[in-house]
This record gives sequence, structure tokens and C-alpha cells, in this order.
Amino acid sequence: MNCGQFLLCSCLFSAESLPHSFVRLIGPVFRNCFCKLFLQTVTCLAPCFGMGQSVMMLAAQSIADFLAGITEAIAPGKGLQYVLAAVIHAVLLVHAFALSPAVFIWLERKVAGRIQDRLGPTRVGGLFGWLQSLADGIKLVQKEDLCPPAADSLLFRSAPYFVCVASFAAFMVLPFSHGWVAVAADCGLFIILAILSLEVFGIIMAGYSSGSKWSLFGGMREAAQMVSYEIPLAICALVPVIAAGSLNLGEIGGMQRGGVQNWFILHDPFSFIAFFVYFVVATASCKRAPFDLAEAESELVGGFHTEYSGIRWSFFFMGEYASMFAVCGIASILFLGGWNTGIPPLDDALYAARNASGSDGSAIVGYLANVLGLLVFVSKAFVGVFVQIWLRWTLPRLRIDQVMTTCLKYLVPISCFLFLGATLWPLLLATAAQRSTWTPQPLGARAAAELRESTAAGSAPVAELPVSAVPAVQAQLDARPEGAMQ
Repeated sequence: MNCGQFLLCSCLFSAESLPHSFVRLIGPVFRNCFCKLFLQTVTCLAPCFGMGQSVMMLAAQSIADFLAGITEAIAPGKGLQYVLAAVIHAVLLVHAFALSPAVFIWLERKVAGRIQDRLGPTRVGGLFGWLQSLADGIKLVQKEDLCPPAADSLLFRSAPYFVCVASFAAFMVLPFSHGWVAVAADCGLFIILAILSLEVFGIIMAGYSSGSKWSLFGGMREAAQMVSYEIPLAICALVPVIAAGSLNLGEIGGMQRGGVQNWFILHDPFSFIAFFVYFVVATASCKRAPFDLAEAESELVGGFHTEYSGIRWSFFFMGEYASMFAVCGIASILFLGGWNTGIPPLDDALYAARNASGSDGSAIVGYLANVLGLLVFVSKAFVGVFVQIWLRWTLPRLRIDQVMTTCLKYLVPISCFLFLGATLWPLLLATAAQRSTWTPQPLGARAAAELRESTAAGSAPVAELPVSAVPAVQAQLDARPEGAMQ
């Protein structure tokens, strides 16, 4: 199953789809055929791996239960409409992944040109040269795809695809707006960090299989760099998780509604510093200057992609720019409010429009509200990518020892201190018995309010007891005789 099929399946799994009669007819047939084929396959392979048939039967039953859940989740009506909507959104996501590197390459050339006091690309696409990336893509497709004689052909040819798939799979868990996510996992942050870390294996495969010492050096540098920088990256990403109390990226983004003061970057001083540390570490994880030791044209010719040409060479850069957008999107959700604008009246209006139900008009308004949230989220991530491009053409490249020293001696201890400080911050506020300007709301208040609003949707509001009446009620309860509370 490729990424597009996985996305489509995830979309179909979470909404109303095909007619119920068709599902009842084809669902059991498909499940039975698939399970029989799976059982026959694993029965033949079980002796080779020393696995019992009971384990295989359990695995087949799990797959059958999964398929049954898909078929049972499909409600009658709106089948064709939803299938078309799912296909359209899947195609848009695939094309966004494929075309965004072209936009970022054009942007990088323009930024580099301005920094170096020149215009950048102007030949193709009018004054701004916006079609230059498309022309380069056509040129790369037409080039010969070479494989060195000393290279491992299988690993050499599959490494670029491995990098692209790892970068694209991260978009499955990344919410682009309220509810607009392919896989709404409760541990979404953990999943997206784990998926992004898989990109390094494709780079190691490319360096190892090329049969070139320069490529091998680049792959070894990337392995050492990623193993080191993933530690502070994960720790800094957990700092806003402490404030949110959830690993679900959609929930974290929804908790920051209501103004800039509710963004987690302003939750406490440790989150404020963690944002900048996260951005530095994320830049290093994307192999961007001044941390691009895996390529290092002045030392390693081209690094891990020295022996690549044509379309396979471009896949590495597609994966790199996709990873840049992904890490900037994570920063936007964790620290900068995600798809929220930061304007309280506008955020409240968009939230009410997204949760409106009933007529078709309200559904269209909710869809347009999500489109606006999508534009806000993409704009924030786009600014982060711009800053990464700016840094590349401003700062000099570090040496390999400086890169490792910066991570192990400085960034790791700083991130651990920030994590500890964010953990102890509510305790410090409680002992001080006063509100801090860094904390617009008590810890967990936003999460509790969001939960109340989501659970109360479609039901009558529940009257809440005023805070001022709590001491009087408690005094009455204490004055009651024993046994009255039974």
C-alpha cells in the first residue's frame, strides 16, 4: 500500500461513505478472501520463522476485525459524495507534497540572490522567474539515470524513494486545520517524530550503497548528527506537551484558541526558550546550513548524493524541503497556535463556524473556516521555512566537531533544563500563590474548557456553580450532621 492509498483509506475510515447495501454485500467477501490468502501465506512461512499457527490465526483475526470495523463504520447515504471528497483531498495532499519543494526552491534562489545582491532566477516565468523550478524539474526528468558499477543496485535505487516516503508519511499525522488530518492519533507527536527520524536511514543507504568514499563519509556524518540532535528535538517538543496534557496535535492546536496570549510559546518562560532551541535543532535535523555536514560541497563533493543524477537526485531535495515544512508545521502547532489567528473575536467566530451543524449553508461556512485555518497554518510554516533559508545564506558552515559539541555540550543540557523547568513551573506558581504574567490561564484550564465545549456540543448547557458560592456551600456541607451524606 502506497502513501496515497493509505491516506484515502484513512479518510474513508473516519466518515460516511458507500451505500450500506453495497458494503454488506462486498465487505464479508473481501474479508474472507483476504483472510484466506493471508492464512495460506503465513502457514507456508510459519515453519521458516518458527512461528505457531495459533499466532498466525490471531494475526488474521485482527486483520479481519479491522476490516469489519471499516465496513461497519460506513453508514448508508452520501457514498459517492464522500468518495469524491476523499479522492480530491488525497490528490491535493499528494500534489502539495510534490509541488511545495518547487516553491521552496524558487524561494531559496530568490532569497539567496537578494542576500548576495543579485536578482535570482528571472529567465523563466516572467520578472520573478517563478517557472524556473518547473523547468529544472523537466530537465531532471530527461536526464539519464545512472548507477555506478561498484554500487549496490537495489539499495542505491531505493534510497531516494525511502527518503521521500518517510517525509511524505509525516504529513499523515500533521493537522492542517481543525479536523483536517489523515490520521488523528492520540500520540500524533510521537508518531510524526518517529517518522521523520526514518529519513536518516534512506541517507545512510544512499551513502553506503553508492560505492564512493565521499558518499560513505556523508552518510556516516548524517547518522552521527541525527542520533545526537533527535534527543534535544524530542525534549523541546515535550515542553508544550506538559502544558497541554496531550500528545494529540489536533488537541494541542485547538487549546491555543482565543488570542496570542494563549499560544504555548507564551505559556511560561521555559516554553518561550524551548521554541528557539527547537527551531535550531529542527534546522540541524533537516541538514540545513550551518549544519549541512552530510553534503558539505567544499569537503565531500556532494556528500551522500554524489553519485545520483536525474530524477533520483531530485527526490533527496524533495524529501529535504518536505521535512523543513513538516518541522516548521510542528513548531507552529506546538508553540504558535497552529491554525488559530491569534485574534480572539476571529478565532471564536471561526470555531463556532467549524462546529456549526444542520443546514448545508452552515457546513459550507465551516468548510471555509477550515480553509482560512489552513492558510494561517501554511503561512506560519512558510515563515519558518523562510527563516531556515535565510540562515543558510547568512551563517558559515560549522565543522563536524563543532556540530557535535554544540549538540552534546550545550543543546542537550539546555533542553533538559527547559523540560525540568516546565514541569516544575505549576508547582512554583502554586507555592508562590500568585498568577504570573507568563501564564494567562492555570495549567490545564484551556484543555478542560476545550473538553467541555466538545462534549457539550448538541446537548443542553449545564449550569455551573459560581466560584464565589463554593465557600458557602462547603460550610453548609460541613455543618450537616454525620450520616446525612450517606
